[in-house]
Amino acid sequence: MFHAVGLGLVMYLLWLVLSGHYTGLLMTLGAISCAFIVWIVHRMDAIDHEAFPVHLSLRGTVFWPWLLWEIVKSNVDVAKIILDPRLPISPTVVRVPASQKTEFGRVIFANSITLTPGTMSVHMEDHTIVVHALTRSGADGLLNDDEMDRRVCKLEGSC
Repeated sequence: MFHAVGLGLVMYLLWLVLSGHYTGLLMTLGAISCAFIVWIVHRMDAIDHEAFPVHLSLRGTVFWPWLLWEIVKSNVDVAKIILDPRLPISPTVVRVPASQKTEFGRVIFANSITLTPGTMSVHMEDHTIVVHALTRSGADGLLNDDEMDRRVCKLEGSC
């Protein structure tokens, strides 16, 4: 029930922000629409801690800004590589160990890798993620620096 109410509130707040209409009728219709969608999702038995991860909210306030900064730094690195006339790329595929306890945590880790430019998660099997990197140094960074892995562990609460 907690996840259903949380989902409804988040949907309604998003609807309010995106619509920009604050008249009584439209706010009521928006609330009815959100309640109807929550009811449908509840009937489908699709509301759980993974579909709407409220438990990650507080820990996410530390993780998401860090990930955004990593994305910015990776963007700069990839831009330097592309703008270099020698185009110093060395495409590499590596297997990166994932120490998260849940599949949900490993999916967050794989998606975080993909979000950072220059790397892309290709396949996930058990506790290993196959990653394609634009450069060998980018691949080595994933293998040697387990900062992202540790932060995702902290996000999911398993470390």
